[in-house]
Amino acid sequence: MRSILSACLVLAISAGAFAQRADGTTKSLVKAEKEYAADAGKKGLKAATDDYASATGIVFRPNPVNVKSYNTSAPDIQGMAWEPVLAKVSRSGDWGFTTGEYTIGSSDKKYGSYLTVWKAENDRWKVALDIGTEHNKPLAKPAAKFIEPKDHYKPKLANPKEIKAGKDIILTTEKTLNTMLKTYGVAAFAGFSNDDARLLFPGNEPIVGKDKILQFMNGMIGKINLKTTEAEKAAGGDLAYTYGLATVDYKTDLREAFNYVFVWERQADHTWNIIAQVFVSAER
Repeated sequence: MRSILSACLVLAISAGAFAQRADGTTKSLVKAEKEYAADAGKKGLKAATDDYASATGIVFRPNPVNVKSYNTSAPDIQGMAWEPVLAKVSRSGDWGFTTGEYTIGSSDKKYGSYLTVWKAENDRWKVALDIGTEHNKPLAKPAAKFIEPKDHYKPKLANPKEIKAGKDIILTTEKTLNTMLKTYGVAAFAGFSNDDARLLFPGNEPIVGKDKILQFMNGMIGKINLKTTEAEKAAGGDLAYTYGLATVDYKTDLREAFNYVFVWERQADHTWNIIAQVFVSAER
């Protein structure tokens, strides 16, 4: 009997580990995301986050803070549910991102959208960065789109100089974007965005498509100034993200500070475009 119980225990542990295994596919990332959401529904967001977050993970609440430090004093959230609608993993399989819709509560529901950057640590997907915006109840359920890497490539050795050079490329690209924003206003995003880019902006459902994003921004924003805090590039060289502080001057002569996160994707001509951007109001 003892041997049978031991065998069952080993199988259960193995099954749990396999379920969360990061194998370089978007499928495995989406599975980890859904398991994270399921755990949060069962035992609360804090307990689930303690298990799924990287020790160096950053959350925006609303300013960036280490997730482990935030969790020690933050109130727990019960009744939170979410589901990814877009996910993509780098060809190196070391990190990827998900974005989707969330709800909080049951009778008096709150709605919003989120973006999460994930990293593979010890063969498990861990939350490296998380940011979200609130909005009204969505008018329609978005169609899911989970994009697998086109190929797989990961350098055998991480050379610090190469890592820094890759990071500098992203920082230079964002610096160029910021210069263009000062000169041409939000129209500058046209040259730095994918056609299917998506924007998460407080009080609004996700805005998908470069043309719709530009129309939205042109309708209310005069200027944006970016101050980059951090950048990171995937080892596969195809995806990157930045975050920092954005000063937004509205056309109504009002100014507001936002924390922002941009997810970048390398194009066939080796330039970089934004595929997802999120803004949340910053606290001073």
